[in-house]
Amino acid sequence: MEVKPQIRYLEELEKVVYDKEWFKKAKNSPLYYIFRGLKEKNNLRYDITIIPPKMLGKEFVKTKGHYHFGNFGELYKVLAGEGIFLMQKRDLSDAYFVKAKKGDFVKIPPNYGHTIINPSKKILKIANWVSKECQSDYKTIEKMKGFCYYYTIDGWIKNENYKKIPKLKQRKPSKEMPKNLKFLYG
Repeated sequence: MEVKPQIRYLEELEKVVYDKEWFKKAKNSPLYYIFRGLKEKNNLRYDITIIPPKMLGKEFVKTKGHYHFGNFGELYKVLAGEGIFLMQKRDLSDAYFVKAKKGDFVKIPPNYGHTIINPSKKILKIANWVSKECQSDYKTIEKMKGFCYYYTIDGWIKNENYKKIPKLKQRKPSKEMPKNLKFLYG
């Protein structure tokens, strides 16, 4: 069975792009491709996302980003390229990023929103495991015009739409798949 990708277009990221002036003039084009449900096992879904390199004005290409409804986590593995996984806790008590390359695993804890950035000139290919019960909340991020930080050619820039922005920390990826996957089940 051939799985057709869900294509995420630039216009779908209008509310979360940092460089609004650039966006006004930009042509709508595909940004990334999501192949959902390639495998299913133990009530988990396996997806692959491909993010070609691109600049969104001053900002590096990223996924739209979302929180999960409920207490679901998610697990990513970088299959090719390198990415930056930006996470922020729903109550904004914490924000951190993980730089990951091919073979690295990145755990998204429950109650953390996340977006994935391709800061390179190569294709970023990532796989994820998530509960089939998990639903995504994009509206909260859209309402705030993105995450509390944007990653640009000038580095990290705070999103002024947030009243409270935690200090951004860096954490390391894991080199191995976690043995305990309970965080995926909510």
